[in-house]
Amino acid sequence: MKKNVFVAMSSILVLGAALAGCGGGNQAAPADSNASGAKTENSAPAGSKVLKLNLHSEPPTADPGIAEDTTSSTIITATFEGLTRVGKDGKYNPAAAESYTVSEDGKKYTFKIRDNKWSNGDPVSAKDFEYAWKRALNPKTASNYAYQLYYVKGAEAYNKGKGKVEDVGVKAIDDKTLEVELANPTPFFLELVAFKTYFPVNPKVVDSNEKWATDAKTVVGNGPFKMDSWEHKSKLVVSKNDNYWDKDNVKLDKIEFSMVEDENTELSMFENGELHWAGSPTSALPTDAIPALKDSGKMTTQPIAGTYFYRFNTEKPPFNNAKIRKAFTYAIDRQSLIDNILQAGQLPATGYVPPSMALTKDGFYKDNDIEAAKKMLEEGMKEEGLTKFPALTLSFNTSEGHKKIAEAIQDQWKKNLGVDVKLENKEWKVYLDDVHQGKYQVARAGWLGDFNDPINFLEMFKEKDGGNNDTRWENPKYKELLNQSALEQDPEKRKAILAQAEQILMDEMPIMPIYYYTQSWVKDDRVQDVIIDGLGAVDYKYADFVEKK
Repeated sequence: MKKNVFVAMSSILVLGAALAGCGGGNQAAPADSNASGAKTENSAPAGSKVLKLNLHSEPPTADPGIAEDTTSSTIITATFEGLTRVGKDGKYNPAAAESYTVSEDGKKYTFKIRDNKWSNGDPVSAKDFEYAWKRALNPKTASNYAYQLYYVKGAEAYNKGKGKVEDVGVKAIDDKTLEVELANPTPFFLELVAFKTYFPVNPKVVDSNEKWATDAKTVVGNGPFKMDSWEHKSKLVVSKNDNYWDKDNVKLDKIEFSMVEDENTELSMFENGELHWAGSPTSALPTDAIPALKDSGKMTTQPIAGTYFYRFNTEKPPFNNAKIRKAFTYAIDRQSLIDNILQAGQLPATGYVPPSMALTKDGFYKDNDIEAAKKMLEEGMKEEGLTKFPALTLSFNTSEGHKKIAEAIQDQWKKNLGVDVKLENKEWKVYLDDVHQGKYQVARAGWLGDFNDPINFLEMFKEKDGGNNDTRWENPKYKELLNQSALEQDPEKRKAILAQAEQILMDEMPIMPIYYYTQSWVKDDRVQDVIIDGLGAVDYKYADFVEKK
């Protein structure tokens, strides 16, 4: 998540009244009815609990070791489970592990794997975790999230082809005991193992079919739900997993995910009772509808630890020049975008790390600093020997919100810098592939925290070939500071080191921060106990329908 964020969408779990609805009783809400009394088609048995949502786009994969985006993560969180999981209390509780111990030096964790089965009936073993982690680290797997496992001893060396798999610090002592050695003490490790790259996979399934994670018939998970059907680019259905160890706390019978790209259509489906939820975190509300929804009191909005930004391809002229990158960053009016397009309480981003993890009190530059932008552009073009700015294309994935933001920025760059910009939108999976391959000049992006620490934002740009960097930017001093922060145990000193790193990132400007995320949605009042944490991740394990009293 985590990841590349599909939609324009505090590290405190949200389970408040806005999410929990009015509560009361355990009577199932009829799956073919809605709050307004409209009827919808449903193949589920009468009286069963079926939650209908819109996923907006096709998930690129259901493979925890490969997934890098929020769309895939939504499905993976429903169908898989890590050693820990966020509970209704907002804390990271033992999940696939029933217990754990930590050594005095904080570098060795021993997890006891609870009795549980995969959705196909196979027992879940400590060996499945060892297999999954080493598979994600294997250079041949080409996992863009492999670096998230670098906290494990020997993991980075193996992933970079400089070490042996035998030296990676994860080992199944027996079927029920997983021993993990870390490179350095990592205070957030129990939070980290709740993240998808640390999830187990079934070795027998993975080894038998390289395309196992794109077909409902071959997706085998250990989570609260199992995959029933996957009609690509149309619909995906998961149902309660009766093999799951905590099945008694799973109240839904099914979740049906539609894949409707148009946000206006999605909102209409919600209003007609065809969906129980519209908007974040799996999609977005139409920007034109937000003022009315806000005024009506039907819309819920919460800030999350995430940043909406544009990437620059720093290996391709003219954005190989830092001054030109700064010019384009300074020349936009973020507050105008928020006031006139987004309209959901977002904050202008004048740095990369979001406010809930902020390393400095103030930002690193002024919003809408046209004078500085023109100066930077003039100096940068002179350094590059340019008398006329070359053709420029701004790329984004298909979404009404992304399109409107891009159009506004296109106008601002024309007005403030005199630069003509072509807009290009692509379907999500194609877009991700092209960005990874460097087939772009400026490209829309978003990042939601995988765990509540600023290193998660900064480490993405540690190396030019890092899985989620895609800017082709790298800085030796920046890398040195991040390495130094991993060894510093004093929280304030560590924060100061990371602040120096962010300063370098903003001086070099391989990315253009635009705004800090909020999530907004409307929902059926009967839906309760959907967990959305302060990082923007959603978990439907405890979701339920409860009729009003």
